[in-house]
Amino acid sequence: MPGLVSVQEAHGETTLVVDPARLGEACTYLRDEEGFDMLSDLTPTDYLGWAAKGVAGYIGTPSGRDINHPSSQGLQAMPEPKPKRFSVSYHLLALQAGAPRVRVQVWVDDGEPVPSVVGVWPTADWHEREAYDLMGIPIEGHPNLSRIIMEDDWAGHPLRKDYPIGGEPVRFSGEE
Repeated sequence: MPGLVSVQEAHGETTLVVDPARLGEACTYLRDEEGFDMLSDLTPTDYLGWAAKGVAGYIGTPSGRDINHPSSQGLQAMPEPKPKRFSVSYHLLALQAGAPRVRVQVWVDDGEPVPSVVGVWPTADWHEREAYDLMGIPIEGHPNLSRIIMEDDWAGHPLRKDYPIGGEPVRFSGEE
């Protein structure tokens, strides 16, 4: 497969990690040669601070949780570092009975563009616009890369981990 970096098997799903520069070739190959004719979802994920030293989290139990003693359940181990800050995952389906699901994944840093796959799967149009609008992932070659959920003059990308939260005025309150 063009641009294949690695294959990962986890949780009953196959993930094909692809070089971002060859994403279009890889997706065309998967559609034409392997029969993955449907892009069901495109999911960007922000891993800012992943595997950094710090609090693991607060775990709720039947007796409640103690916010003064953060803890985690299961193995006490730091997660593996990620190759770059953002992953963009393309969830593919082949519509034949019993066909496997495949995730194609690319890794990019802040501001690094991902090639558009609208020419491979037209449904990618809205998915890519959403990734740009809410996470700030630039999609290179997209026919209409504009905001799809937030207003055009909205500052920032609200699903990023570095987006400011709290203490901001309510924008749609009628009071300006």
